[in-house]
Amino acid sequence: MTTLTTPRISELQLREAGAALAFEAARFAGNGWMRGTAGNLSLVLDRDPLRLAVTASGLDKSELTERDVVLVDADGKSADVEDPRRPSAESGLHAHIAARTGAQAIFHVHALDAVIAGQLWPEGVEIRDLEMLKGIGHPAHDTTVRIPVIANDQDMTVEAARFDAVYVEATPEVPEVPAIIVAGHGMYAWGATVEAARHHLEITEWLLRYEVGIRAATR
Repeated sequence: MTTLTTPRISELQLREAGAALAFEAARFAGNGWMRGTAGNLSLVLDRDPLRLAVTASGLDKSELTERDVVLVDADGKSADVEDPRRPSAESGLHAHIAARTGAQAIFHVHALDAVIAGQLWPEGVEIRDLEMLKGIGHPAHDTTVRIPVIANDQDMTVEAARFDAVYVEATPEVPEVPAIIVAGHGMYAWGATVEAARHHLEITEWLLRYEVGIRAATR
């Protein structure tokens, strides 16, 4: 059995997280959002210190098993000295989003409409008067909701700073938008549970698909 560097996290906890993330990855791959090895998913296992289970790099996301996750620290680096596998390249941004928002699950996929929307609206995608906005915590009418867009970079410390520049912490007056687009890359969504993160991802993707479709239909 692997000896983890965080004693409070057991092998069983890591495998349970792996099973949950494998299930979600298969679902998203079936939607065409995680083609081949693209995308990555994470689940917070501890917050003091911050530890996340993140899908391992280079694996087909439609075929993951409970063992295909790597334990990472607050910097997105491997937290298990005995595990030779590389965590996802975006693990640092997962950890940053978890720390910044308090989310327990963070999902990153390469949904095509998110990439197109980021290209069409690089300053952010504004959406209003759609019933599905309720699914990401916003009123369906009379409020403009903006899905932020940030530029892509291979350095996750750069991406974390860009995230901070556009992320607005939730207040009673300004609810959180639990998703962000990375231009030319894909999107992230997060939530307090695996189910919440999934719903936020699915609903945001639908909203973006609608906006892209309306743009194409009215040109």
